[in-house]
Amino acid sequence: MNTLKQIITAVAAAASFGMALPLASHAIDPAYAKQLEKSGCTQATELKGCDINKSREKNTKAGFGAASSVVSPYAGQWVARNIDGRTVSKIRIDGKNKVMVNGTAVKSKLSDGVLVFTSGRITYTIQGDPRLQHESSWFNSDARTTGPIRRQ
Repeated sequence: MNTLKQIITAVAAAASFGMALPLASHAIDPAYAKQLEKSGCTQATELKGCDINKSREKNTKAGFGAASSVVSPYAGQWVARNIDGRTVSKIRIDGKNKVMVNGTAVKSKLSDGVLVFTSGRITYTIQGDPRLQHESSWFNSDARTTGPIRRQ
């Protein structure tokens, strides 16, 4: 019984000692946050060379233009294929959801987590959720055909 009291006493002492320690703060300094905002940098891009003492314009010219923006989950190269594997269209989407189908710019819109755009009689739907990308597809309203769209 004596050892049980010793264990309880030791645990209580350790707990009270731990509570006396200051808690770590994970927030960044407000002045530093203001510098990041003004320069267009993030903490990650600063480590890669984005200079928080320069203007957003200068950092953009240095290649850190999208430093503070989130890249679209749709961005990249995509290929629309027939069921038999032949290429229907080559699709390019930039970080701001600007879409090119076979080298021609088309308008796009976001609808319930899906990027939707049309070129001719073909409507394309690309899923933004990486877990659902195998559900991206195209539909030709004239020929009544459909097929998958896959990231290259």
